Amino acid sequence: MLQLHNQQENLKMSETDYYKILGVGKEATEDEIKKSYRKLAMKYHPDHAEGDKSAEEKFKHISEAYAVLSDKEKRKQYDTFGSTGFHQQYSQEDIFSGVDFSSIFNDLGIGANFFNFGGKGGSTRFSFGTGGGSPFGSQGRQQSRTKGSDLVYELPLTLEEIITGVSKTVSFQHKGQTENLTVKIPKGMITGKKLRVPGKGEPDPYGGPPGDLFIKSKVLDDPVYSRDENDLNISREIRLTEAVLGTNLVVSVIGGRELNLKIPPGTKHKTKMRFAGYGIPYMQGEGKGDLYVSVLVRMPSALTDEQKNLFEKLAKTGL
Repeated sequence: MLQLHNQQENLKMSETDYYKILGVGKEATEDEIKKSYRKLAMKYHPDHAEGDKSAEEKFKHISEAYAVLSDKEKRKQYDTFGSTGFHQQYSQEDIFSGVDFSSIFNDLGIGANFFNFGGKGGSTRFSFGTGGGSPFGSQGRQQSRTKGSDLVYELPLTLEEIITGVSKTVSFQHKGQTENLTVKIPKGMITGKKLRVPGKGEPDPYGGPPGDLFIKSKVLDDPVYSRDENDLNISREIRLTEAVLGTNLVVSVIGGRELNLKIPPGTKHKTKMRFAGYGIPYMQGEGKGDLYVSVLVRMPSALTDEQKNLFEKLAKTGL
């Protein structure tokens, strides 16, 4: 079985501290993050440190840190799940998607004619330039080390599987051959969450490292429960008299447990009641979502003569 969390590259990713790289604290504001990046960019940008390979590497790292911490959603995911969990969900192309560096570089007078983390065929290229476009160092040179295209495998999962966790065998094409890979699906892997398998993507045509394989979850519809992120929803019907007088319901949850739900007298139609912590586990960290039970009051479509007489008597009492 492939232990994803023990992969050497993932361990390396787990050591990434974007706050430390930018020299800011975890409570840093957007302005403080941008200010720190501008200062470091001036120091390590290839146009200012031409020929210095160590500066080039540092510039890559600070740019990646800024791409994550300057984006509210990416920063939230990084803070919530940590570096390892974050890099299982985001490829390098995802990290740099939507980030505008040109405004910063233009303000600094260093420009950015080419800043591409997708590249042709999904290759990862790290190039910068000014004026005529001198990318990352000497005039007209691009960084030769690229990365092969990433592969995405969409894996259907049931609600029970993402609640309890499961091992799955996936088959995919790698280097022209079919490979079978057994992966451990963690609890809470809701739709859109990804697991990253380093080096199982497409080979790079320029001799660089292969891309990665991303296993992306797609949770199948359930006949009983609906889902809102990590919360579960279920509907239960009660009779009109039970809504008026109150009753008790037994609610079965995935995993075999049964919960007792007390319906108080006077419960209205579509009242939603919550069981805290009985939803879907969070993929990283502790805790679970909640289970919501919508109480539907079933109105009779027809009345017997006896029922009609009783309702007429009730009406006379002012009910």
